[in-house]
Formats: sequence, structure tokens, C-alpha cells
Amino acid sequence: MNDKLNAFLAAYSREAREIALSLRTLVLDVFPDAIEQIDPKSGIISYGFDRTNSGLVCVIAPHLKHVNLMFSRGTQISDPSKLLDGTGKYARHVKIRSEEETQNPALRGLLEKATKLDYKQ
Repeated sequence: MNDKLNAFLAAYSREAREIALSLRTLVLDVFPDAIEQIDPKSGIISYGFDRTNSGLVCVIAPHLKHVNLMFSRGTQISDPSKLLDGTGKYARHVKIRSEEETQNPALRGLLEKATKLDYKQ
């Protein structure tokens, strides 16, 4: 883990840091070629095919007691387990309240589906 990531996560509770790091491991396991960008001003860690909004796949957004895993094209992802929440035109998120929840196979499935969408549109 790099210094920029450590500095970013230092602002959050131990619980939120652990969830964020577990999500990061999951994201990079599913999407090993992801470009990771840390944006302290926005409070997010983003992952995409490139550094543009159109190439953005997902975002880890820590909060005080939970972490949101946001999908930029969440409305295009099949979600039989009903994990996705939100009302935006495109984006959806999953609220993660414990490190154990990051091990949910349905969450991995959402990530796998998200990486297979057409981001060249």
C-alpha cells in the first residue's frame, strides 16, 4: 500500500479503513488492470480503464461507519441479489457496513459484470 493511500485512509475510522482496504483487494482481484486514482478532495478511490469519467468502472467512498462501493453504470448491471441502491440516472452503490460483507459472492458478481460493460460508448 502506498503513502498516498495511507494518508487518504488515515482520515477515517479503523472500521471504515478496513472495509475500504478489503474492497480495494476485491476490486483489484476482479479488475487487476484497473487504473487506481485517489482523490482526497472528493473522498474517493476510483478504478477505471483510463483516467476519464467515461472509463470509470467503480469508486470506493469511505464514510464514518460504512463504505460505499459505487458503480458508474450501475443501472446497466443485473442485480438479482438486490444489493444496488440509489436513484441516479446511471450510478448505483452498495453500502458496506462490515469487512465480512466484502466477501459476498454477489458483490464480486457485480464487479465482474461492471468490468464487462462497454466503456467505449
